[in-house]
Amino acid sequence: MKRYDKLFYDGNWQAAHSEKLAEVINPTTEEAIAQVIQADHEDIDRAVAAAKEAFPAWNETAPFERSVYLKRILAGLTARKEEIADVIVQELGASRSFSEQGQVGLALKELQATLEELADFAFEEEIDNATIIKEGFGVVACITPWNYPLNQIQRKITPALLTGNTVVVKPASNTPLTAILYAEIIQEAGLPAGVFNLVTGSGSDAGNYLAEHEDVAVVSFTGSTAVGKKLSASAAATVKKTVMELGGKSAMIYLPGGDLALAVKLAASTVLDNQGQTCSALTRLLVPEDMLAKTKTALKDYYETVTVGNPAESTTRVGPVVSEEQLKTVLDYIEIGKKEGAEVLIGGKAIEGTGYFVEPTVFINGNNQMRIAREEIFGPVLTVLTYSSVAEAITIANDSDYGLSGGVVGPEEAAYEVAKKMRTGNVIINGSNRTPKAPFGGYKQSGIGRENGRFGLEDYVEIKAVFHG
Repeated sequence: MKRYDKLFYDGNWQAAHSEKLAEVINPTTEEAIAQVIQADHEDIDRAVAAAKEAFPAWNETAPFERSVYLKRILAGLTARKEEIADVIVQELGASRSFSEQGQVGLALKELQATLEELADFAFEEEIDNATIIKEGFGVVACITPWNYPLNQIQRKITPALLTGNTVVVKPASNTPLTAILYAEIIQEAGLPAGVFNLVTGSGSDAGNYLAEHEDVAVVSFTGSTAVGKKLSASAAATVKKTVMELGGKSAMIYLPGGDLALAVKLAASTVLDNQGQTCSALTRLLVPEDMLAKTKTALKDYYETVTVGNPAESTTRVGPVVSEEQLKTVLDYIEIGKKEGAEVLIGGKAIEGTGYFVEPTVFINGNNQMRIAREEIFGPVLTVLTYSSVAEAITIANDSDYGLSGGVVGPEEAAYEVAKKMRTGNVIINGSNRTPKAPFGGYKQSGIGRENGRFGLEDYVEIKAVFHG
């Protein structure tokens, strides 16, 4: 078993003040694959101090020079992409194909896209007799989740570093090995000491302490809405800026005249890939009442093609959920759905044997007031809801505390009109590709701020007006 007992700050791997280690569990085998140091408050103080000391010089470094370092990091990630995918399979349980494309591949595309957008980003502009200057805030605390252990770090540190901030990253305790590998690549890229720092540890202790730290200027968090609210309250004590991408309970609306098989495929894919552990998953499939029978058939046909098993095998589509705790959460929600009166069309129980496996599950004959239709399950569970009119479908889709993503399948013009009325940060029509330069983020309790491209850069700059002449 590998032992990681050092933290990365001030440009080097440093001996930790803490002596506490935690095991990383492979969700497929249920075996411990590593031990990772759990930073204490002294360790975090040291990392933040290194970032604070490095900030003035980094903030004064020309944006083009900063981008050179990020291009080196991109090259390093590209060179080791197979190795990173292997680690994600082991510690997260995502299938090999999804780890390669939906995890590592997505991170590379988004990093490249943000670098391209930097070229046209105006760090200075003139308005009448004022020069408007955009510069870094200072130290950014990046607190990241386990479901996308590479890209959720990338989405924070790329724009933060390019705009002149320094960072302290605290990855999720379930999936720290990807972050450690990322730090190795960043060290090889030769960033100035203190610009990037990594501390591993628990969210409840290390994450909270980092968010509250008086020398942290920005808290950038991705995770559950419940935790986001707590971190936001902590950050408010010192009026820190927060950038938060939180939960979702997104809807896919199928419109009459559209391709039903496509709607089923698009919704189902989001709760099958990554085992449904995706905040933007389309976990509610809305179909006309008179199309329910055909929808059931289409769902059964599609799910028959899905292979559940060892994520390291090339034929596997669905692996285990990340942990025993997450397995219990998903199974609890399945039981809640049954008790609420929804009908299980597909799946509905754990898979016996080693590993945290649950059957891909589809509920029908439910309603939008049920917990399975309102709360984020974060597992391979889809809820089918019916509507009597397009206006009702829009009302159901918008009747949510969340507003992160959405989809519409139907005639193009009608689908676009529906998309405009959905109160959500992203809507994909008829399975269109999402450009990594477009903003990602949510309405309502799905978060604050936007990620990707120039929109991500904007979230990490202070704005100063200098009046002259």
